[in-house]
Amino acid sequence: MIFLITAQSAWQVAQAEGTYQAPSLKTEGFIHFSTESQVVATANRFYRGKTDLVLLSVEPSRLKPELRYEDTASHGTFPHLYGPLNLDAVVDVRLFSPDADGQFSAQS
Repeated sequence: MIFLITAQSAWQVAQAEGTYQAPSLKTEGFIHFSTESQVVATANRFYRGKTDLVLLSVEPSRLKPELRYEDTASHGTFPHLYGPLNLDAVVDVRLFSPDADGQFSAQS
């Protein structure tokens, strides 16, 4: 399973349009995902204090675009999706909020 953190509003747009297309798809050519062990660190690095988020659980075998695991400069190997996320690959969606101090934890 791989995971995507996104705003609730972006998820609503994806549901209306039939695919999820992150801004990074246009600017970098792919959508950033995390493995289970990377989700909390990713959330704290990029989304600290944000409360309008959802966490999408995605089944890689259901993805239509190419998925690559690529090294980043200083944070390890991350899954990148080279195309729009087809919604039938999303197997779970849950609210993803930080703890009272604004940080994310495994219980978020």
